[in-house]
Amino acid sequence: MIHYKSEEEIELLRESSLLVGKTLAEIAKHIKPGVETLFLDKIAEDFIRSHDAVPGFKGYNGFKHTLCISINDEVVHGIPSKRILEDGDIVSLDCGTLKNGFYGDSAYTFAVGNVSEGKRIGDIGYEIQSYVESLGYSVVRDLVGHGLGRKLHEKPEIPNYGKQGTGMKLQSGLVIAIEPMINLGIRNVIQERDGWTIRTADRLPSAHYEHNVVIRKGTAEILSSFEEIENVLSTLNK
Repeated sequence: MIHYKSEEEIELLRESSLLVGKTLAEIAKHIKPGVETLFLDKIAEDFIRSHDAVPGFKGYNGFKHTLCISINDEVVHGIPSKRILEDGDIVSLDCGTLKNGFYGDSAYTFAVGNVSEGKRIGDIGYEIQSYVESLGYSVVRDLVGHGLGRKLHEKPEIPNYGKQGTGMKLQSGLVIAIEPMINLGIRNVIQERDGWTIRTADRLPSAHYEHNVVIRKGTAEILSSFEEIENVLSTLNK
């Protein structure tokens, strides 16, 4: 069943979504070679709880951490560990919050040290696929975006590939998480024995971004934000 949100619910979703962006911005201050991913996870949990919220991922289907941290060829669902970030890594951080009964769920990919510039991507289905593939990259098809609300994952599913003019009509009040997962090599992925980590089949790097979006009449509005993350990165790069 698809749940359409009232304006009051949308504002609560916005609050949770923006808290994710603030959390990732806080973590951005600490992303550098030599940092342990469990350390980043602890920062995220402490920050979320200090804002009267709880980590949205912790305990979800048995997941034990606040962040999904996926490095290089890991696409999504990487588990924080004692692994150390190295110069040249790209690290995707996926974070969820739960506040006032509603979830926020957003992801951002960071460069660690010196990494070649990549491309930014956006838009649903056909637009994501056509843009990405025109650049010679591939779109993961085994994992998709989703509806967002009182549950971390709601219907409908939002694929990052597709055909124009097909699928469910987008209606006002629908809140979705759009999260393209883009591989440098082939689109195929495999799941590790830990039951969570998804990595590319060819072991080439993968990037993952995620925004929370509400559908309005004739338009769309982004509830989450990368502004604070990018402000931190801009300051660090000066």
